[in-house]
Amino acid sequence: MADAWAHDARAHDGWAHDARAAETPITGNTDVRPTDWAYQALRTLVEREGCLAGYPAMGRGSVFQGSRSISRDEAAALLKACLERLTVVTDGVRRLSRDFAQELAGLQARSSGLEARVGLLDAQRFSTTTRLQGEATMVLAVPAFLGSAATEVNQNNQSYGGLSLNYDLRLMVDTSFSGRDLLRTELRGGNFDNDSSTFAGSMRPTPLSELQVAFQQQVGADDRNVLGLYQLYYQWPLGSGFTATVGPRVGQQAVLPLWPSAYSAEVLHLFKMNGAPFAYNLQLGGGGSLWWHQKGWSVGTFYLSPDVQFGDPATGGFGTAENESIGGVQLGYTGDGWGVAAIYNYVMNDDDIVTATPFVIQQVDDSLGYTNAFALSGYWQPRSSGWIPSISMGWGYNASMFRPGTAATLASSQSWMVGLQWADVLAPGNALGLAVGQPVFATGVSGNQSPDDGTVAVEAWYRLRLSDAIALTPGIFYLSRPLGSTTPAGQSLSQLAGVLKLSFRF
Repeated sequence: MADAWAHDARAHDGWAHDARAAETPITGNTDVRPTDWAYQALRTLVEREGCLAGYPAMGRGSVFQGSRSISRDEAAALLKACLERLTVVTDGVRRLSRDFAQELAGLQARSSGLEARVGLLDAQRFSTTTRLQGEATMVLAVPAFLGSAATEVNQNNQSYGGLSLNYDLRLMVDTSFSGRDLLRTELRGGNFDNDSSTFAGSMRPTPLSELQVAFQQQVGADDRNVLGLYQLYYQWPLGSGFTATVGPRVGQQAVLPLWPSAYSAEVLHLFKMNGAPFAYNLQLGGGGSLWWHQKGWSVGTFYLSPDVQFGDPATGGFGTAENESIGGVQLGYTGDGWGVAAIYNYVMNDDDIVTATPFVIQQVDDSLGYTNAFALSGYWQPRSSGWIPSISMGWGYNASMFRPGTAATLASSQSWMVGLQWADVLAPGNALGLAVGQPVFATGVSGNQSPDDGTVAVEAWYRLRLSDAIALTPGIFYLSRPLGSTTPAGQSLSQLAGVLKLSFRF
């Protein structure tokens, strides 16, 4: 989603006019005049008999189009409406009823069928305030490791180079008590195993190859095929443009007023983070946010920690030094088809920041301290589909601090991305995407050294919509140097992978 406050990008109607100035006394229609030959008949049907009430072309500001021919079905529908209101049945009415008997019987049958379907749906729904929606994704993927570092290439191909079939399942139960608030309960399950898959986001051999749909519940010795609670939060308006969000398990995307991207990130998890994986790290935990939104502008502040459930300050809780929390503020603006946001995020260094080079991860995961993360991201979307794609861009800068006595040397790091997405490619509903960028890589270490830690990531995909609910997405990604500065000196190692996704939405 580009953002929660996206404006309607459709062009304004150049022929629009104020229809109220031309309304007539009887119906509000703009093309019915007292001089029309049928004016008195229409006036009788509308004002005295009420026969045309609800007819699509008989309403305030609408156009009646009296010279247009109608079908027998339309004539029967109008006759049926009149018959239901008439108190005196004349010979003419009886004759019309006989002439349109077949069409009237068909309308009655369809009306009865619709009433039965509505009654069935009403009886089967489990709540008048709650709806269930879900997404199931099956992923077939195979990696290949290339380069001159023969030992590492062979080892990784032997350990992780097989063809794998995985899945991700998400079920969202959304409840609204006022029509403006939201209680979301999301369940999620998957079988992307951290110990055996290079697509799961673990250090095997690098977290940069994590797929966007990769997930597995962390519950014990065997986490596979477990469906568990993923998110639980409540969001409600406070008035005057303010919105509050609170929950024991909520994702960062839900607590921000603006997610500044129009790129779908169908393959790599890396490209979901707006070019700044430190600032937009998609943290999941307890906490909440408060934001304000008016006339395109938005300002929000947020706090999240995965360890708020612990009462021991040495292991978690709110506001402690051990709770792996994030917190910050975002300023954004959205216009007609575009948006931009600046964000500051205070990230505790032992937070599980995985979308970075192995050197950066080792530094921030093993050493206590914090990182000041800054990012500037934005997007633009064309008004209509065509050769011009939507453009999403982002850049992040991070300054890391560590407690005295630690061995960490990381001082600064950066990241960036550019994502292009074309809509309705070859057929309506299909999409083509291309993204390039660099995940978080070290740009400075203690002693003013410049580490050789950079790597480039590229992905391309084509989403083929098989139906309104089913999509098939082939994709490919390439990591030029996924090990960063830990690549053997004077040698090379890269990763290439093909992905095929089959997604169902319901």
